[in-house]
Amino acid sequence: MIKIIIGADHQGVNLRDQIIDYLSSNEIEVEDIALENSSTDDYPDFAYKVSKEVLKNGNLGILICGTGIGMSIAANKVKGILCARVLNETDAFLAKNHNKANVIAMPSNINIEEMKKIIDVFIATKFPVEERHLRRIEKINKIENGTYNEL
Repeated sequence: MIKIIIGADHQGVNLRDQIIDYLSSNEIEVEDIALENSSTDDYPDFAYKVSKEVLKNGNLGILICGTGIGMSIAANKVKGILCARVLNETDAFLAKNHNKANVIAMPSNINIEEMKKIIDVFIATKFPVEERHLRRIEKINKIENGTYNEL
């Protein structure tokens, strides 16, 4: 069964709570990383904790901050995380199906109904199986591991 790990800084906390309610009402297991929110919290803390939890059991992660950019950058610093900033359903599909994203980061200015659609697509989409996508992901893994020398 899929488990979603979710985290949001102060700009995304209201959306986070709505997403938790939405996922729970659809019988999807969701875990809030439960870091305290304040007007001075730091998005890398949330990105790191969600990423570490995602890696524990092959879970998926959702991050919400002001733009989604900082969260995605921070999450991608955790070895094994492929995080994409997504703005719509197409982004969510491509991030997972082409790029094997296991975490998505979204900005807090997306309305809740659109965010639900994005999350539904992210959860439902399968990881890549096509050779061209797998080849590219392997190159990303080599970059991450310091073994990329294809050029």
